[in-house]
Amino acid sequence: MGNPLLTFWYHLFGDGARSPDAPPPPPPGATDQATATIFVVLRRMRAPLIVLIVIFAVSVLGLMVIPGEDPSGRPAQLGLLDAFYFMSYTATTIGFGEIPHPFTEIQRAWVTVAIFLSVVGWAYAIGKLLALLQDHDFRQAVATQRFTRKVAHLREPFLLVVGYGQTGRLVGDSLDALGRRFVVVDRSASRISSLDRDAYHFDVPGLAAEPSNPEILVAAGLRHPGCEGVLALTDDDDVNLTVVTAAGLLRPRGTLIARAFSARAAERMRAHGATVINPFDAFGDHLRLAVRAPASYQLEQWISSLPGEAMPPRRAPLAPGRWVVAGYGRFGQEVTRDLRSSGVEVTVVDAGTTTSDDPTVLRCEGSEAEMVAVADVARAAGFIAADDDDVTNLALLSAAQRVNRDLFVVARQNRRSDRELFAAAGADLVLVPHEVTAHEVLALLGSPVLLRFLREIPRRGDAWAEELLGRLVLRCGPSSLMTWQVDLESPPAAGLRPWLEAGRARIADLLRSPADREAAVAAVALMVVREGRDLCTPDEDLLLEPGDSLLLAGLPRARRELESTFVDEATREYVLHDREVPGSWVWRRLARQPDGVR
Repeated sequence: MGNPLLTFWYHLFGDGARSPDAPPPPPPGATDQATATIFVVLRRMRAPLIVLIVIFAVSVLGLMVIPGEDPSGRPAQLGLLDAFYFMSYTATTIGFGEIPHPFTEIQRAWVTVAIFLSVVGWAYAIGKLLALLQDHDFRQAVATQRFTRKVAHLREPFLLVVGYGQTGRLVGDSLDALGRRFVVVDRSASRISSLDRDAYHFDVPGLAAEPSNPEILVAAGLRHPGCEGVLALTDDDDVNLTVVTAAGLLRPRGTLIARAFSARAAERMRAHGATVINPFDAFGDHLRLAVRAPASYQLEQWISSLPGEAMPPRRAPLAPGRWVVAGYGRFGQEVTRDLRSSGVEVTVVDAGTTTSDDPTVLRCEGSEAEMVAVADVARAAGFIAADDDDVTNLALLSAAQRVNRDLFVVARQNRRSDRELFAAAGADLVLVPHEVTAHEVLALLGSPVLLRFLREIPRRGDAWAEELLGRLVLRCGPSSLMTWQVDLESPPAAGLRPWLEAGRARIADLLRSPADREAAVAAVALMVVREGRDLCTPDEDLLLEPGDSLLLAGLPRARRELESTFVDEATREYVLHDREVPGSWVWRRLARQPDGVR
């Protein structure tokens, strides 16, 4: 049912998209970048150009001064135009012959000298030109100018991603899968060059430059009217703080998300309006939820999953007992603090590589097996390998599982490439810092209603989470989910207003399939926001009202089907009222129905 062409035009021009005829925004800093490029060229090529000009001028002057002969033997001299023309095609190795008359011996001797001089001059200039093309400053200036122009001509809204390491790349992959454009700045040229190898749906502008330079951020679109927000995702807290400061002062509105590990940097970032993500702290919250309420943890991870991630497995509830944390770096300290605040007894053992004055930390500079013995892992309920080296964590896991097969094992994975090793090690829960950060970023970039729903999950209990998981699996299967918000006051939903005002608008009716209204689309309503009140997991018999906002979770095709219901009258009439309506103005006229019949 419905008009696919109408849906196509809605996707192309809907949601306030800019007109294709609208002029692009003025390129911020484009003039400065062009000037810098020209300056580098002139500075590097100044001497070769002067040499060529001098050689050319002397050669032309010599041809004009040296007398020649015309065919009748009378003296004749070359004019400026003839001399310039002759040297032009001679110096460029074209060679049209002697003009306007055959040369005398002295003229030919002078031309011979001029030819060798021009060869030397061209060789010198070409050598300098090749060196210029390899010059770092020139290539950087050209790359910056090209990057600035590409950013300036972006017509769609975009996000500025600062840092394209493991976290930045994972966020970029997710943004591309969601159809959102982004721009990348990273100090590593190899990471930026990988943008050309990544199979993105859009051309992603990228620049290898120092991200803490405010001028670079402006060139990357910080002041561009289409810049939706800034994501500071480098591995350096100081760089992220500088980016947040520049974004907070130069563009105080819009989304501003940053990663930080130190409390001081996080506090200063929040002062500039940034939402700060500490992956270690976030994982501590996830760990407490996973241990106490495994169904709630499974629901939270599935709802906030990255594109392409299926429903995660559920772990069995953990029996209470003592935990052992091996490694007392930043992650070890965060997770120890979280566990102890929850009333869990924690034993910390460290190899002595971290500096801490905590008297409760057991020091052991021996092997991993000795660390496990010192911490008495054999009588522990849970074990966390918290070192910042993957090989060490894998060795700790192996040693702990040998002495206690019933352990709930948690491990920190630092490199994305080691995923299969940790899967083979049999860890119950794996912390991948860049994945935790990416999950948090995607949740923050989603709808505000999604954030409210995620905060509600730990409060509702495992029985509620179990029931919702069953509804989602029944409707959508264990596949990857996407969440989206539907505002019933928005222009795309304007066609629903008569139906809403009639007081018969049930959620179940809205979720009918355009292909078969007796079946439902693969989506579940997670929350309805009405006049500031949150209606969590509403019954599908709930009557919708104008002004409601719905948070839905389902398969991507369900979103497309709902959009077809919103924008196509024929689909809407079939889904909501079980009436067949011609799908175009022409067919309505042929059917002798007035336009707009309901």
